[in-house]
Amino acid sequence: MLSLNWLATQSFDAFLFDMDGTILDSSAASERVWGGWAKENGVPKPPYHGRRVEDTMADLVGSGIDPIKAAAEICERELVDLDGVIAIAGVVEFLQALPSSKWAVVTSAPKELALRRIKAAGLPLPAAIIAAEDVSQGKPQPDPFLAGAKLLSVEPSRCLVFEDADAGIIAAEAAGSSVLVINQTRSATLTGRPTVVNYLGLRPEVVEAALVIKIC
Repeated sequence: MLSLNWLATQSFDAFLFDMDGTILDSSAASERVWGGWAKENGVPKPPYHGRRVEDTMADLVGSGIDPIKAAAEICERELVDLDGVIAIAGVVEFLQALPSSKWAVVTSAPKELALRRIKAAGLPLPAAIIAAEDVSQGKPQPDPFLAGAKLLSVEPSRCLVFEDADAGIIAAEAAGSSVLVINQTRSATLTGRPTVVNYLGLRPEVVEAALVIKIC
């Protein structure tokens, strides 16, 4: 099991951040949207953590749900329900300390939704973002993180991925990246990775053009 002590000895060329549950908490809005939709359509609420909405809805084909129509309905509702979207503790200061060219958001959300949630949470807008529509295969496939590394012109093996969900952790490791689990929303069930509740007590620094994390 890797610990935070291991993390403090490493250097990276870039940081890749998942969004929901990792840099912001949108669980209140998501519970309203997904719970309301499931109740209206008479189906159990599907697990939505860490995957693209279209991939989640594809799992419901056997229940008679039109996955394309359902995904569109969910996306439309999520775009207007931003109540309670808040930043993960300490993340604003953490992101502000990073050079804009050395970090990206890699999310399963559509880009428009991602930008709205980032703004609602009061986070700095990323210069680089990979969203649902930017890849043909979403998490847990490695494509999103491979695309994020490529966008920043770095090797995936030189990236540290910040994630909160099992699908994202699997995707990051399949891409060859290291993972730090952010567990404020308690979404992840996988163990054995360095884990913190939030960004309080973490400080990023640039050392000889590389990124390191100091544990305070």
